[in-house]
Amino acid sequence: MAGGAQVASEHVERKLAAILAADVAGYSRLTGADEERTIARLKAIRHELIDPVIGAHRGRVVKRTGDGILLEFASAVDAVRCAIEVQRGMAQRNASLAAGQRIDFRVGIHVGDVVVEDDGDLMGDGVNVAARLEAIAPPGGICLSLAAQQQIDGKISAAIEDVGEQILKNIAKPVRVFRIDPKAPAAASAQDAAKPALALPDRPSIAVLPFTNMSGDAEQEYFADGIVEDVITALSRMKWLFVIARNSSFVYKGKAVDVKQVGRELGVRYVLEGGVRKAANRVRITGQLIDATSGAHIWADRFEGALEDIFDLQDRITSSVVGAIAPALQAAEIHRAQAKPTESLDAYDCFLRALAQYYVFTPSSWAETVTLCRKAIAIDPHYASAYGLAALCLSNAITNSWAANVEEARSDGIALARKGIEIGANDPIALSMAGRALVALAHDFDRGLAAIDRSLSLDPNSALAWSQSGFTRWNGGDGNTAIDHFECALRLSPLDPSASLFKAGIGWSHFVERRYEEAIKWADMALNERPRTQTALRCKVSALGLLGRTDEAREAVRTLLTLQPDATVSTLCAIMPLKRAEHMAIYLDGLRKAGLAE
Repeated sequence: MAGGAQVASEHVERKLAAILAADVAGYSRLTGADEERTIARLKAIRHELIDPVIGAHRGRVVKRTGDGILLEFASAVDAVRCAIEVQRGMAQRNASLAAGQRIDFRVGIHVGDVVVEDDGDLMGDGVNVAARLEAIAPPGGICLSLAAQQQIDGKISAAIEDVGEQILKNIAKPVRVFRIDPKAPAAASAQDAAKPALALPDRPSIAVLPFTNMSGDAEQEYFADGIVEDVITALSRMKWLFVIARNSSFVYKGKAVDVKQVGRELGVRYVLEGGVRKAANRVRITGQLIDATSGAHIWADRFEGALEDIFDLQDRITSSVVGAIAPALQAAEIHRAQAKPTESLDAYDCFLRALAQYYVFTPSSWAETVTLCRKAIAIDPHYASAYGLAALCLSNAITNSWAANVEEARSDGIALARKGIEIGANDPIALSMAGRALVALAHDFDRGLAAIDRSLSLDPNSALAWSQSGFTRWNGGDGNTAIDHFECALRLSPLDPSASLFKAGIGWSHFVERRYEEAIKWADMALNERPRTQTALRCKVSALGLLGRTDEAREAVRTLLTLQPDATVSTLCAIMPLKRAEHMAIYLDGLRKAGLAE
């Protein structure tokens, strides 16, 4: 018997692997409340978020267990990056949901020895420790062992907390555990601390932080966010004022912040914070303006009124802020620059909900964005921003291979974009979004760029408009101007969650100027921030092919195909809005040399 046992052990396959275990916190409670809806939502999450992220980070699904999943990675860095991206994606999905509807995952990660079964299943302490770490992780959080932490040290941008040795169930020895909060920024390293603060612009500068939702109802989160969005828009139309874009200021949402640190990180002198309480048909908005360089309170006030007076309340906040910053500014000039987006509160509510869904960046959320924009348009057919947002969503859905019917999405998007430009001559949001969509969908460079340029003349503080101008200008072949405009967008929104797209745009700008090494460098910067950025991958694939770096090009093609399985030279040609034939020919030549099928 002893000899037989020895012979059997020689055939056991072992290896060192990074193991990720995850499950849904409170799954029984969620299914007990609404089983069918919970299961349907979990399936959608797997399809739209989890499975693509796993593929992008080269993970292998070992097994699924109802609400749980076990994954294998060759690298702890890949495992942790995968976990962080999933948890951040879930946080975005949950932001607009009531507490009882949210799905939160707990994740445990360990690097250890595992036994490989004949069917590919994994067994052993490496799996057991990961599972026990998952059990002690907070909802929405990640726990990892010392062995995993040592592998990622200095390679992951996230806040990591050492919680000491923990006794894990059925694990013989205590395990030193580290906890990652995916929503928290990484602690400043010595190198980061030595970085100088962003220089203040040569004009008054302000960041508007997300207002606190004081309604006691999580479903009103979108309303508080929408109020801030409108205040930012109104302020940004003051051409003498430098206003940080919404996407960068919203990085601080839900966090206790030091306004001095915010000022340093965003490069602004003033910070506006506040709160919103909505109850029945009444709204109360509080605000305080702080000098970020000194921490001194410059102004504070409370605005209260009926819901139908919401636009007036926003105007009063904006006027008070501007008045505190520049008392000499004429009130008439302030009012001239302001304009109500719509006379209908119902249409406005639909648009705010649409914006909240747009920033989730998933196929289902973008489909919901278009649906809500259509509802807003049905209520108010002259709501230009709703046309622009819907058109941009349809355009982006095609670019990301998320459109169920490409030709239908293209036709609808073109019609919406043209209408948005037609009725939104003085609406910078509508003009920038619709102008970009018109270029991407109809290749109408003249009209699209004219709309974007008018948007910038109306609102020179719009990071959105500067970025759309950048995309449109490299599409048109002017890479150098495009780079300048992307840099403007990054300065106006230095912490923008979409910064990876701006960097991908800079990569493409170098590409059309035939600086392929620079194109790859910027594409890699974008991919390091968001590995599933398809436009960056396409740029990298073609540039590598053109440079003859065959092995790297083939690997990049394999990664692209995990995100877009139907990608071919012809399908990518169809969605690339390049104005100049020579640029398209060079792009397609690079794809072919990289090994992408026709």
